[in-house]
Amino acid sequence: MIKATVNGKREFNIEKNIVDGQPVEWDLIEVHNNTFNILKNNKSYNATLISFNADEKTMVVNVNGNDYEVQVKDKYDLLLQQLGISAKSSANIQHIKAPMPGLIINISIAEADEVKKGDALLILEAMKMENVIKSPRDGKIKKINVQLRQAVEKNQVMIEFH
Repeated sequence: MIKATVNGKREFNIEKNIVDGQPVEWDLIEVHNNTFNILKNNKSYNATLISFNADEKTMVVNVNGNDYEVQVKDKYDLLLQQLGISAKSSANIQHIKAPMPGLIINISIAEADEVKKGDALLILEAMKMENVIKSPRDGKIKKINVQLRQAVEKNQVMIEFH
C-alpha cells in the first residue's frame, strides 16, 4: 500500500487500482517525457511531472494547469511511522553504528569535516558486498572510531557527530 498526501492536506490510500477502498478504472498514456494523458470516468486530464525528489519521496505534478505537491509513503515508511521512527529524527543522530559485522574498506571523511545529508562517509564490506554508509544529516564529524581494513561488529559506533 502507498499513502499519498497532496498539498499537505488530502491523503489517499492507494493499492493497485484501488484508492481509499474504491476501485478506480483509468487509462494512462505517456505522450512525451514526463507528460501523460489520463482518462478517468470519460474525462481527460493532462499531467506533467514537474519535479521529483527520490530521497524525500516528493514530487510536483501539474494537472490541467494546477500544480500539486505530492508526498508518497510506501509500506516501509508507514511501518517506520507506526513504530514512531521518522526521517525527522535523523537530524538528532549523534552516532553512526555498523548495521552489520564487516570490514572497513574505505573512509571518505576526516575528523572536523563538514558533511551533508547523503554524503558517503565510508564503505563497509559485508558478505562480499560493499555497503556505502551515508550521512543521515548535515553536520560536522567529531570523531572517527574506525580505521581502514578494521573489522567491526554490528552496532559498533563508527562515527560521531558534533
